[in-house]
Amino acid sequence: MSDPQDQRNPASSIDPNRPNVARIFNALLGGKDNYQVDRDVRDKLLKRAPALGDLARDVRAFAGRVTRFLAAHRGVQQFLDCAPGLPNTDNTHEIVQRENREATVVYAATDPVVLAHGRALLAENDQTHFVEADFRNPERLFEHPTIRKFLDLSEPVAVFHIGSVQYVSDARNPRDIVAGYIDRIPSGSYIVLAHAYDPEDGSFTPELREIYQNSEVGLGHFRTRAEILSYLDGLELVEPGLVAVSDWWPDGPRLKPQDPVQRLALGAVARKP
Repeated sequence: MSDPQDQRNPASSIDPNRPNVARIFNALLGGKDNYQVDRDVRDKLLKRAPALGDLARDVRAFAGRVTRFLAAHRGVQQFLDCAPGLPNTDNTHEIVQRENREATVVYAATDPVVLAHGRALLAENDQTHFVEADFRNPERLFEHPTIRKFLDLSEPVAVFHIGSVQYVSDARNPRDIVAGYIDRIPSGSYIVLAHAYDPEDGSFTPELREIYQNSEVGLGHFRTRAEILSYLDGLELVEPGLVAVSDWWPDGPRLKPQDPVQRLALGAVARKP
């Protein structure tokens, strides 16, 4: 499943006494792959912003809808997921391979928690692979032997950056990082982006910013719509464009009013012409 250089034991570097971003989001989603220290952070977040759990589920649902769309309606057969998180129900490879058993999915991560859980989950799946690679360095990532072996870059690839780029500081130039992926994938490929959003209308309060950016682990950088949209320059946005993740082709009518916090993540699918 994975290249030999990826067979190190990431479980050895898992610290149950320090909160971890992937485990905190697992806790927000109601998962069981977390420790008390992660649940303590989750509880602090929910005490200040109770709808954060709904936002986490909205992002997860957006990822599922996008994956089904690309696999079933755009015929994409190769997927590179650069923000896999902890395994949950309906992971990328499960959705993809329900549509096409021969489709290839490669997950890339550096988080030892995600690596340990992911490799255990995928041990018997020949079409899905997990690599230890830092998404912030696309040049090096695309040189990884597993990616070179299993992704055919003469054919379209869907690259997922769902919640990943928001962890990149301005000093690391997130726009250039995304451009590194755009430059390396062929025409007909897709970039899927979801990013924490600062609407600049006062709804993203200084208090909420403090919760996100100064928590024990730091939950990312919130950026304006114009900043997020600039990461997709040169691509063709699939309708409905860059919108709140819950508004990207929802599966049905909204049954209850949304909390303003649920508008604090934007998502888009963009095609390379």
